[in-house]
Amino acid sequence: MRTLMVILGGLVLLAVFVVIGRAAGGDSMALGRAAVYFIPAWLLLAAINLWVGVKSAGYSVAEEAPIFAIIFLVPAAVAVFLWWKFARA
Repeated sequence: MRTLMVILGGLVLLAVFVVIGRAAGGDSMALGRAAVYFIPAWLLLAAINLWVGVKSAGYSVAEEAPIFAIIFLVPAAVAVFLWWKFARA
C-alpha cells in the first residue's frame, strides 16, 4: 500500500511540475521540459524513500532495490511519455 501511495505522490509531483512548466512557458514544449526536469527530482526523492526503507524499516538494499525501481520507473515513464508527446512537437 505504501508503494502505491509513493507512486501516486510521484504522479502528483509530476502534475505540479507540468502545471508550473505550462504557467512559466505557456507552450507544449514547456510541458515536455517540465517533465524532463521532474526526472532528477523524482530520482532524488525515490532514493530518499529507499534510504528510509533501509535505515528505519530495517530492509536490506537488496530487498528495497526492486521497490525503488518500481517507485522510480512508473512516474518517470509517464514523464518520458509526456516529453515524447509534447517536447518533440
